[in-house]
Amino acid sequence: MNDSFRKIGGSICAPRGFRCAAVFCDIKKLGTGRGSEKGTKRDLALIVSDWPAAVAGMFTANQVSAAPVKVSMKVAARNYARAIVVNSGNANACTGKQGLRDAKAMARTTASYLNNASGKLDRFKRSSLSAAKIVAHHVLVCSTGRIGVPMPMKNVTRGIRACAPLLAGSATAARNAAEAILTTDSRRKEIAIEFEIDNKTVRIGGICKGAGMIQPGMATMLAFIMTDAAIESTALKHALKIAVGQSFNRITVDGDMSTNDSVIVLANGLAKNREIKLDRLKRSSFQRGLNHVCLELAKMIVRDGEGTSRVVTVRVRGAKNQQQAASAARAVANSSLVRTSWCGSDPNWGRILCALGYSNATVDERFVDIGYRKPGSRDILFAFRRGRPTNVVLKRLATVTSAPEFDLEIDLHLGRGEFVIYAADLTEEYVALNKGDVNDPTTLGG
Repeated sequence: MNDSFRKIGGSICAPRGFRCAAVFCDIKKLGTGRGSEKGTKRDLALIVSDWPAAVAGMFTANQVSAAPVKVSMKVAARNYARAIVVNSGNANACTGKQGLRDAKAMARTTASYLNNASGKLDRFKRSSLSAAKIVAHHVLVCSTGRIGVPMPMKNVTRGIRACAPLLAGSATAARNAAEAILTTDSRRKEIAIEFEIDNKTVRIGGICKGAGMIQPGMATMLAFIMTDAAIESTALKHALKIAVGQSFNRITVDGDMSTNDSVIVLANGLAKNREIKLDRLKRSSFQRGLNHVCLELAKMIVRDGEGTSRVVTVRVRGAKNQQQAASAARAVANSSLVRTSWCGSDPNWGRILCALGYSNATVDERFVDIGYRKPGSRDILFAFRRGRPTNVVLKRLATVTSAPEFDLEIDLHLGRGEFVIYAADLTEEYVALNKGDVNDPTTLGG
């Protein structure tokens, strides 16, 4: 971590003026009593800023996007927002006009119950929740879970109603929200940092979910990042685009792109630093802080990938340009043969060279280097160099590739293009989790 960033607790409630709450409202089981959760896992959360917050969002590039994505894209295009309502267990994707109506209803219902709660609870009396009415177009909506199943709106409405009075700015509330968004994840994913801008302490906190259908552009994931930095909306949107390009758009678990992916940032300005404008963004530590938070969350997703036993940082250098470097890196990172060899700790450079060859990058095997490196080490152990296999003993290479994490270093020696992607291996457990069951509709993920 950059020494200027101090890691703190509280994730999305670490920045001033943010509250959240989460409840179980039986979304996945649709009230039938079936399913594995058995009433124990929270599945709906609210995240609220006490003050109007600058908003930015990035969403799936999949042409088949879910109803909540369509709603939230319009909200994120505005200058300000106030709240996020998010559920797991149902993606509200491929649900037609009714799905869009349901997503809009979630925003209206959230605004209504937040306004009601602000007038009833003493803890809101001195916050802008009681001073400024929240409207539906200031509420972002996110969903994750099964595709093609109508939202159980009675359950969702009940959950929103139960959530609103529970809003709190505590680490416990943040943990509960981080749990509520999980699907096949094995653990919560949270982070918060603080640093100085204009002699003011600024905090950025985030949570995310994602374990399967993870592929750049973006992944099957939701990420919510809160900050008390004062930053204009245009600058925040630009900063998020840069941060996502270096993080969430550089991870892959299985090469599949989902229908619901969303990364949302709210910045309420309560740190009271001088407002960051677009022309100051490059010089501001805010961009570096946001980059750091996004990258750490993205790496958490890969480490918790479905069935993942190894995480590999694939670095490609020497491509003709960055686009070709990206193509080469993604071809390697998404190759089933390469990823299964990682599962077996096999430093199989032949499969890597094959993937490079069918990528859109210009490749001349006479100049290619392929090597392995332990994280944090400067020493690269080359398996293939300048078109020829090296004489390194296989067992020595395997000491690197058998570790839970290692770096794969590729140099094409044709230019200055570089790209990094964070990838997972392909295991028997991944297949078991995703092979599906015609008798279990919960396997339709999104």
